Amino acid sequence: MKLIEKCEEKLKDKFKAIDDVAYFNQVKVLNAFKDYKIATRHFNGTTGYGYDDEGRDCLGKLYAKACGAESGIVSPHLLSGTHALTVALFGLLRPNDTLFCISGMPYDTIRGVIFGENNGSLKDFGVKFECCDLKDGKFDLDEIATRFNVNVKVVYIQRSRGYELRDAFSCEEIGEACIFVRNLGFKGCIFVDNCYGEFVEKVEPTEVGADIIVGSLIKNAGGGLAPTGGYICGKAEYIDLIGKRLTAPSIGLEVGSYEGSYRNFYQGLFLAPHTVAQALKTSLLIGQAMGELGYKNYPSLDKTPYDVTRAIEFDSDDKMVNFIREVQYASPIDSYVTCEPWDMPGYDDKIIMAAGTFVSGASIELSADGPVKPPYIAYFQGGLTYEHGKYALERILNKIG
Repeated sequence: MKLIEKCEEKLKDKFKAIDDVAYFNQVKVLNAFKDYKIATRHFNGTTGYGYDDEGRDCLGKLYAKACGAESGIVSPHLLSGTHALTVALFGLLRPNDTLFCISGMPYDTIRGVIFGENNGSLKDFGVKFECCDLKDGKFDLDEIATRFNVNVKVVYIQRSRGYELRDAFSCEEIGEACIFVRNLGFKGCIFVDNCYGEFVEKVEPTEVGADIIVGSLIKNAGGGLAPTGGYICGKAEYIDLIGKRLTAPSIGLEVGSYEGSYRNFYQGLFLAPHTVAQALKTSLLIGQAMGELGYKNYPSLDKTPYDVTRAIEFDSDDKMVNFIREVQYASPIDSYVTCEPWDMPGYDDKIIMAAGTFVSGASIELSADGPVKPPYIAYFQGGLTYEHGKYALERILNKIG
């Protein structure tokens, strides 16, 4: 606890900055609720076609308003971040179009969607894929300019690090990349995988030049309450196309029922700015403490974090596994479970994952995971309360300190 108190003292200014952002975003979200006159009737579910589902329609508008976007889709029928990304990409791309990723190779689970073989991927439908590696963890603007061509229909940016050792991109960096590709003559859609980045800053990528942002509701945007779902926000013309893929080309966003209550989706958005602040403070505290013990971790403590994840490097698989197991043992759900690496669907290597969460797999809740391979990196994220994160750190330090 002495080490933890020392770390807290060093982080006071950073914690204050996080609180300032949380306050700004809380007011922004609250004003969106007020502008759309959200009432208890919006929590009511519907059945069948859902033609009159006011809760569904207002939820999309609310998220769009909070993200500075024209339109939005928020749905419990988007099963994960990967599913939301998939629906959006298939809505925007056509045969012979090119998807150009300028932020390095995308996260493991989306690769099969983009260039999988004979699995219904974009590649199977004639969509081409180009990828530009990063240079020192930043956009390689010279290489982007060299690789750009007239067939590019969607420019893809992954904001968070995934399983790579790089910092998440700030909205300022994303905005600069948007300006750069527009200056190349690009007139298509700039598409951002916004997972783990929502409400970390005072703006979202849609406010700095991105046309579409996509994320999961069991990460930041759901505030720890949303039981499932995803969101897609951006320009109305693109949301309309994506809606036709979510349902059917002849129907679009006119249908879609959900019999359960929408309350947790609305309340989750309301809580999201505060919840994200708790996760950011937890990330910084764990990063500071592990750094004091000599463990490399990213982002470095002299930088502002632009998402809620933290990568911690270990010199052996045992240390990495023990770290992740302690996160599980400190969880409110399944705290008695000992995590083991396994062949998780959608990943190239064995993954070990601690997720003793109220919502299954929710990485806005205290969790940690990573592929068990050199370099041995544990990817830590979430924390609904700072106090829970602090307790988990105490356990971790007692085990590996």
